[in-house]
Amino acid sequence: MKIIKKYFKGKVILLQYKKYRDIRGVFSETYNKKELLKIGIKNNFVQDNQSQSKKKYTFRGIHLQIKPYEQAKLVRVISGSIIDYVVDLRKKSKTFGKKIEIKMNVDDNYLLYISEGFGHGFLTLKNNTIINYKVSKFYSLKHSATILFDDKKINLNLSKNIKSNLILSKKDKKGILLNEFKKNIYEIK
Repeated sequence: MKIIKKYFKGKVILLQYKKYRDIRGVFSETYNKKELLKIGIKNNFVQDNQSQSKKKYTFRGIHLQIKPYEQAKLVRVISGSIIDYVVDLRKKSKTFGKKIEIKMNVDDNYLLYISEGFGHGFLTLKNNTIINYKVSKFYSLKHSATILFDDKKINLNLSKNIKSNLILSKKDKKGILLNEFKKNIYEIK
């Protein structure tokens, strides 16, 4: 596993795992705790999640969990293509509200590490896109928050074509604004 790029002082890391090809097909080691420890990722991942989005321009997020259920994530694309969005939601961070965008697809072998305190969402760019991600804490509805994808302070820069064809869940349509998140009782380390 090799580091492609670090963001937010190493709290978000884009990794690339190897694919081995032969006449039978392809083999990949997509998770190796020992290799992650070597690069400083010490989280104990407790659950695997997988989502399939039937249509392109499905947006999921921007989600996070708050204390004591904040989650680190390891995200990879199983099928299709996405733009992954990571937003710094650590209230005391100098980069609070800043975002990064990373295009990922099934062929690039990327694995995206997202530390606790960051919101996460993604936009599918192809039909039948499948995402797999590990999380470091179990899901808790009571500690779950959703930030509106179209908050102008985050500015995802989605084209008019994408916005007019966007597919969102009811939960994601009812997210809160970044300012509301910051003013509320949410306390992310």
